[in-house]
Amino acid sequence: MHIFRRPDYQSEITQFIEQLKAEKPNLEARQLAGRALLWDKNVDRSAWAEYRQAQVPQKPYVYLTDNG
Repeated sequence: MHIFRRPDYQSEITQFIEQLKAEKPNLEARQLAGRALLWDKNVDRSAWAEYRQAQVPQKPYVYLTDNG
């Protein structure tokens, strides 16, 4: 160890998170389950390709009509 080495700094936020994880050991598993529920989905790439092909380009000013 170096003579001038300082103790490792931990911010209050880091200390809070580590304390929270110590109090609730299943917290990370619950976070991953929640993420899987909303975000981790299988994407049907062929459906997305069809969706992109079916899109109609929008005019620069959407309220302008061709009738007038």
